[in-house]
Amino acid sequence: MASAFFNEDHESIREMAQQFAEGTLAGIAAEIDKTNVFPEEVVQEMAELGFYGLKIPEEYGGLGLDMRSYVCVMEEVAKKCATATLFISSANSLSTQPILLSGTEEQKAKYLPGVADGSVKISFALTEPNAGSDAGSLKTKAVKDGDFYVLNGTKCFITMAPIADYHIVYAKTDPDKGTKGISAFIVSKDLPGVSVGKHEEKMGQHGVPVSDLILEDVRVPADCLLGKENMGFINAMKTLNVGRVGVASMALGIAQEALDLAVEHTKNRVQFGKPLCKNQALAFMMADMETKLNAARNLVYNAAWLMDNKEDATKAASMAKYFTTEAAIEIVNKSLQLHGGYGYSQEYEIERLYRDVRITSIYEGSSQVQQMVISGALLR
Repeated sequence: MASAFFNEDHESIREMAQQFAEGTLAGIAAEIDKTNVFPEEVVQEMAELGFYGLKIPEEYGGLGLDMRSYVCVMEEVAKKCATATLFISSANSLSTQPILLSGTEEQKAKYLPGVADGSVKISFALTEPNAGSDAGSLKTKAVKDGDFYVLNGTKCFITMAPIADYHIVYAKTDPDKGTKGISAFIVSKDLPGVSVGKHEEKMGQHGVPVSDLILEDVRVPADCLLGKENMGFINAMKTLNVGRVGVASMALGIAQEALDLAVEHTKNRVQFGKPLCKNQALAFMMADMETKLNAARNLVYNAAWLMDNKEDATKAASMAKYFTTEAAIEIVNKSLQLHGGYGYSQEYEIERLYRDVRITSIYEGSSQVQQMVISGALLR
């Protein structure tokens, strides 16, 4: 899709992602959903295509591309399999941005090349049972002990925790300071005291495990501190800015697929002697869907453009995440309605999209958190 936001290089990346999605993912997405297993060979294929290193600098094994390239890939892949985008977003956002933002040269050289080539997976462990949207109230603690920090606490809803080699853990190093007392650590899964809980049985986006991450007297070497002590909260929030645009891109792709399915179904389904699309009420429903989708697309592309041009994109990223995910949920819901009883059948793709899209307005900052960010910027 040509746009003022993109150049020929972006369109080439988009075309490659589209070919991969249609050629590899379209035929297996339903099976992934049913079995809850994502094929390892497809994980590796995405690595070979360079999808995990899109935003990782070339000196650390990545492609060194920009935010818009990432958006193109996320949008196209999400059309056919939202689960696949979780591997891509993890590698380019939550698992690497904290290191790129605050890591030492040694840390970047140690962890980033493995993520780029698909041999290393890193989870982002911020959320806790009593600290979701309110990240400042987390209870996990890190106590300095010589050349180590001793970590204790439980994280929940951690994507990829059961298969991650390392976890980026946010913990209180100064419990009395709230958000100004949080530090970030790179924690190996092999350290004594690190374990994961049972896999969450999720509504959608099957094929990537999510679980608790449990830390019991885990002795983490001091050189695994990420950035400065007590500066972890800023690191997490800056990381989530990137993540929000990624989730918005995912929602965009799902919504586009849902609209395409609605158009196809209503053109081919004949009722009362004419195709459904000839019913003005249904045609106008799709007009609303198309309009909201294009408004969302411009918000997402604008946020990515601002990031690429080193401009403050905090409010733009939140507006993109808020509007796009809410619009996507509405579009997918209307598409299912337009499918009638068929939309409720697991044989039809729209049923899976309905389950897959729902989480997008919740994770990486719920819609209500985005409203807080947007209003805070507006009323500052």
